[in-house]
Amino acid sequence: MSKKPSKPLADELKPFVAPFRFDGTGEFHLKSQRTAEKGGLDKDAGGKVIEANRKRLNDFQEKLFAQDRWSLLLIFQGMDAAGKDSAIKSVFEGVNPQGCEVWSFKQPSTHELDHDFMWRAMIALPERGRIGIFNRSYYEECLVVRVHPEVLAKEKIPKRLVTRNIWRERFEDVSAIERYLSRQGTVILKFFLNVSREEQRQRFLDRLEEPAKNWKFSMADIAERKLWDKYQAAYQELIRHTSTREAPWHVVPADHKWFARVVIGSTIVGALDKLDLHFPEVDKAELGEFKRVRDALLAEGKGSAAAKASAKR
Repeated sequence: MSKKPSKPLADELKPFVAPFRFDGTGEFHLKSQRTAEKGGLDKDAGGKVIEANRKRLNDFQEKLFAQDRWSLLLIFQGMDAAGKDSAIKSVFEGVNPQGCEVWSFKQPSTHELDHDFMWRAMIALPERGRIGIFNRSYYEECLVVRVHPEVLAKEKIPKRLVTRNIWRERFEDVSAIERYLSRQGTVILKFFLNVSREEQRQRFLDRLEEPAKNWKFSMADIAERKLWDKYQAAYQELIRHTSTREAPWHVVPADHKWFARVVIGSTIVGALDKLDLHFPEVDKAELGEFKRVRDALLAEGKGSAAAKASAKR
């Protein structure tokens, strides 16, 4: 009896990707997105998916690097304590660090403020064959800056250009740049780690109660927490207006860190699987050269072994 054909990888991972993907078609309401979803898995089953995805990701990363055609840009956004750092660390465990680069975008420097708001991210884009990971990104310019108008005032933009349409214009500019990048071979995946306010509170308490986590806590986090509703409104607008087929948003349930990693890893692996990545083929002339080199190396080994045997006599 012939074996049943194996299920395509993208189809296998679809239940962990499709429910959380938004590409701009249809309506989007952040309040309707659940934060404590488990996708029908328990933690043990989720751990097996995470481990399988790590192995797949390692394999795809090697082929991505060798083929040197595509690049992958991963964007992580979320409220404080949403789990961005730990998700990146977990999903990419075991992946060759030479093929990846993580950028963490903090408050802009004086030098960065002398450029347009996209500049510092554009110079950090991944090269072909590589994976670029943005831990926060240019989207902060439509989030933190929107929630804190005083930050916008420091950006040196000519006053007459700062109109009531500035956020819509930024959404348009970001989407245009992402469309351009996708046409050049950069695959863009965006993740919003959707954590509940109660779970954030618990994680802040953990940071305060565990000495090893104290360094991660800042009083500024509490100040930002008071602006929760404003941030949620900003995220709603951002996701609604910058989700496209070229650069979809994935609204990841983040109350259970292990399930967030299932969704993120499955999304990345599923996207890479669609690229038909493979190691470059070696032409016949090079294969012939390889054979000659191999024969020479084998002969060298035989000569060395013979010399050792002769020395023992």
